[in-house]
Amino acid sequence: MNVPAELTPLQDPPDASRGRAPLSRNVVALGLTSLFTDVSTEMLVPVLPLFVTATLHASVASLGFIEGIAECTASVLRLGAGWLSDRSGHRKPFLIFGYGLSGVAKAVMGLAATWPVVLGLRFTDRIGKALRNPPRDALIAESTSDAGRGRAFGLHRALDTLGAAIGPLLAWWLLGRWHTLGAAGYRRLFLVSAIPAAIAVAILIFVVRAPRRAPLTARALRARAGSYGAPFRRFLMVDAIFQLGNSSMAFLLLRTQAAGWSAGQVALVYFGYNLLYAALALPFGGWSDRIGRRPLLVGAYLVYACSYAVAAGWATRAGVVLAFALLAVHSALIEGQGRSLVADLVPADARATAYGVQATVVGLALLPASIIAGELWDHVAPAAPFVLGSALAAIAALAMLFLLPMHREFEDRHEVPIRTSR
Repeated sequence: MNVPAELTPLQDPPDASRGRAPLSRNVVALGLTSLFTDVSTEMLVPVLPLFVTATLHASVASLGFIEGIAECTASVLRLGAGWLSDRSGHRKPFLIFGYGLSGVAKAVMGLAATWPVVLGLRFTDRIGKALRNPPRDALIAESTSDAGRGRAFGLHRALDTLGAAIGPLLAWWLLGRWHTLGAAGYRRLFLVSAIPAAIAVAILIFVVRAPRRAPLTARALRARAGSYGAPFRRFLMVDAIFQLGNSSMAFLLLRTQAAGWSAGQVALVYFGYNLLYAALALPFGGWSDRIGRRPLLVGAYLVYACSYAVAAGWATRAGVVLAFALLAVHSALIEGQGRSLVADLVPADARATAYGVQATVVGLALLPASIIAGELWDHVAPAAPFVLGSALAAIAALAMLFLLPMHREFEDRHEVPIRTSR
């Protein structure tokens, strides 16, 4: 079998019997790394808002400040990590250090006695995420042929989100066993999260292959970054509008508890969200390879608008479950397609920097998003953050239609893949 010239040594050759490239070892291994990392992370997500507000007696505005700073840090610092990865030609060292740092920070969080300590550890956790994500996404793109990129990112999101589904389920089971411990049960959960985090780092060290690429000089990298083009900049503009209303998941979790679900049941609702998200991520990724990323991204913004409209206006037990179900569809639509679109629009040897640029724009929007959401919750009404998020998502959908027309989907790609008829 002749391997196409455009495939890199990290990619597996196409499967002629199916007309598409098989998913490479790196894509699967990185997906498993993310699976175990998300078991560690997401088992804490339903607990963290309750831990901060009930155990540490902080306000909801303080929670918004913590989440805003944490997510902004995770996003803004990715620019430096992506630039350094492209500049040095290394991917794997950034991944190992980033995943390891996050695992340690989450485990230590259970020892916190005040919310500023939680803020510091969330900051550290997000630094780890910032270091690993741009090199990881670039490595996934490098390990996949152009025509199969949507499936590769779809599989990664599916495995990542499967871990995010297992995490809350594990939290619910453990909290049920430790229900007599009160706040000590929450603290013990943080320590247990170190186990899946360690498994993730082990998979990364022993399975992932990432030989050093030819490093780019600073001048060459700047020239490459300057060639990203107008479509990439327009996508950043659209995504920034959306992210201004994309407040932390913590607010929807608090809304769920306020609707009458117990702490353990909140974890189960979050489990259902992640399970549906995981089931849809791979099919949507394959679909985007055939019809393009843009139609799915427009749909993602519109579904988010519907989800947050439901959360704002129907704050019952059934209403918040519907909001989470719609949010799962949105997440499956947007995550893989956004990453695939960035890889489509920029030069291959500067992708990590492009992911860092995108994350910086996202982070600058997420900081005010969560802080404003906390203030609106405390001083206007609990529904107010969701009204704002719904409106901005609808505006983003309209902006996407006008700034990135669907008929130019394949024309605007930096490397146009071969489109096969079905």
